[in-house]
Amino acid sequence: MSELFDAVDALVASRSPLPPAEERKRLRVAHGLTLDEVAAALKVRRATVSGWESPKKPTEPRGPEREAYARLLDKLAQLYPAPPEGSVPDAAEARKPSTGPDSGSALVTAVEQAPPPAPGAKPVPGPAPTTGPSSTARRPSARQAAPSGAAEDGRDPRFENGPLAVVDVDGDGRVLAYCTGGLVLDVPARSVPALVDWTLSEARLGQPKLSGPGKDADPLLVLTEGALKRYGLPVTLTEEERLAGRLREGHKVVKQLARAEWKLTKRGFGPWARIYRPATGSARACVQLCIPSWHALDSRHWGEAGQLPPAELARVLGVYASRVMTPRGSTAVTGLELMTALHPATRASGPDATGKRHPERNPGSLGTDPVDCAPCEAPDGHPLLKGLPRFHVRGPGEKLFEEAYDWARPLTDDECTLRHLVGIDVNMAFAAGANGLVVGLGGPTRVRAPVFDPKLPGSWLVDLSHVDLARVKVGKDRWAELDAELLPSPFTPKGERPTGPAWYATPTVAYAVELGYEVRPVEAYLRYENGRYLDGWYQRLRDAYLATMADLGVGTDLAPADFLAAMDGYRERDPQLAVVASAIKATVKGGLGKLRERPRGEGWRPGEPWRALSRPTWRPDIRAAVISRTRVNLHRKIVKHAAFTGQYPVAVLSDCVVYAADGTSPLDFLPYRDGKPLPGGFKLGVNPGLVKHEGTQSVLWGEEVRERFDAPELNLARYIKDGTVTDVDNGE
Repeated sequence: MSELFDAVDALVASRSPLPPAEERKRLRVAHGLTLDEVAAALKVRRATVSGWESPKKPTEPRGPEREAYARLLDKLAQLYPAPPEGSVPDAAEARKPSTGPDSGSALVTAVEQAPPPAPGAKPVPGPAPTTGPSSTARRPSARQAAPSGAAEDGRDPRFENGPLAVVDVDGDGRVLAYCTGGLVLDVPARSVPALVDWTLSEARLGQPKLSGPGKDADPLLVLTEGALKRYGLPVTLTEEERLAGRLREGHKVVKQLARAEWKLTKRGFGPWARIYRPATGSARACVQLCIPSWHALDSRHWGEAGQLPPAELARVLGVYASRVMTPRGSTAVTGLELMTALHPATRASGPDATGKRHPERNPGSLGTDPVDCAPCEAPDGHPLLKGLPRFHVRGPGEKLFEEAYDWARPLTDDECTLRHLVGIDVNMAFAAGANGLVVGLGGPTRVRAPVFDPKLPGSWLVDLSHVDLARVKVGKDRWAELDAELLPSPFTPKGERPTGPAWYATPTVAYAVELGYEVRPVEAYLRYENGRYLDGWYQRLRDAYLATMADLGVGTDLAPADFLAAMDGYRERDPQLAVVASAIKATVKGGLGKLRERPRGEGWRPGEPWRALSRPTWRPDIRAAVISRTRVNLHRKIVKHAAFTGQYPVAVLSDCVVYAADGTSPLDFLPYRDGKPLPGGFKLGVNPGLVKHEGTQSVLWGEEVRERFDAPELNLARYIKDGTVTDVDNGE
């Protein structure tokens, strides 16, 4: 019966997962099978999946079942004719649809895509005719075609039409799905439930999993305003719905989905709606909707993408999906989901005594259960702080203050004689800070009077007020004398020198040791279960950013002057890809921010838990560690630059540093020699951690705006890009 198993395996190969009832119906319609034959096919499938790899082989059929198997085998022999003797067709070629003039169907049937049958199947002149699908595919005309560069080769045949589609209605009233690569599908669905059914059964949309134990990405449909009208959805939400983030429960489309036994997540039918049926085994039946006119695509990160024509929007989202992942919501949500996709919480265990496998924690992941943070890591209002007095304000000795820089100082007399203020910005600084960082994977352990270990992630209560920036180590046995008044402290976001014991993440304390000073922690919350959880996340986002910037003409091997020239006006070369680059950077910052998500309304009161606390990925300690490392990485470069050149920053804001210089270019103050940068200092380039030109203004401009707002320490880094100052700097 091995031929039968091979044949049935071919029948069900590459099929979209469907609920059993729908799968039986589809087998019957697609192949004209009887109920007995369908039952036989499914039974073989179940036996093959559950028992073929176990010591016991599936039981062979008997009696009437054997006759049904025989009829099924005969039918399969007609559906899958054997290749000529001696030929071994390529499996990938067998799955490709015809490209001839008659290849009009959008989705070739399972018969057309299936691999050749088992040896012994009788050849026939050609495959038996099958019922054609209800949608067609065609290449759009020149005015519809998406720009080149969107298609990705080597797609999984289950998802041959890409990860997503933009659904729109053309001038003739036809509903079209614009996929990546310029492909356009006709959509026969007349309602939202039918659209979901069509997506799962015919559209062949989705994306393969990013990690072995992970799950394939669900297909994403982007609904334009025309599609919203066609399917009975509002073009814009009412003020009440906008504040709630969803359609009202009594909307007719919500009722249609309920009647069709589709479910919505707790967030309801909102800008990023998820429509699903409970999974049956490992099979998923879920479609995600993105509705730009409901502000699904935040203009701060996606620019004007929501107003693009369908084909161009499909290109923008398709490039992002292929390089990062299929969007799961905002860029922040997607950044967080990418962490989980690369490190799924569980994996399959080894077979037990009965041959069954069970889910177990995936090593290197955060697991399935949330862990409590340390009290010092908890943001204000957290349940751990419920016992504090109502208006108590925690200081550095009670709360971990690991935030990005916001520091500035008045210009010196010598700096006022220079002509320009030049800002440089670190590329994907927080992604670079995450690279190679060891973070905790489990909960914290409280330790009294610990010995500091730079390899152990955690939060440390330690006094760093004795660290004097006037004399610091800049090499193994080399000390430098600096003007500490002109430098920000590396230990506080405002750049102020600490005055006593405070809580710090491991990278901050390790930097104090690196500068040549002894540390003696009083207390610590340490995470002995740890790992480099963010490495894969960093690498994927880095590769996505570099590939997109290369498409925009900014490569990684450019000389400093060539790099500055390539960065000048790079957004205008391809505005759509520039949007993708911005979205990738927003994915980094947003994903890290989600690690310490605060309450979002929800009727929350201080001291009560909020929704985000139930996630294993609510990890303020990981966020703090990344920010800590990013800040000390920047300070290290500032110190190296000061020790070598005698130049000090005027202002620092997050990953932007401003220096006074005689010229308008970073090359006018960065110490390059024969094209080589200062070791350990700032280096121009597109890679994460390297710097680019942020903007240049005159020294007179800086002094004028500070005088106008009566703010001698106004952070000029905030406005260096275009010089526009709209209000007094409040540090937010």
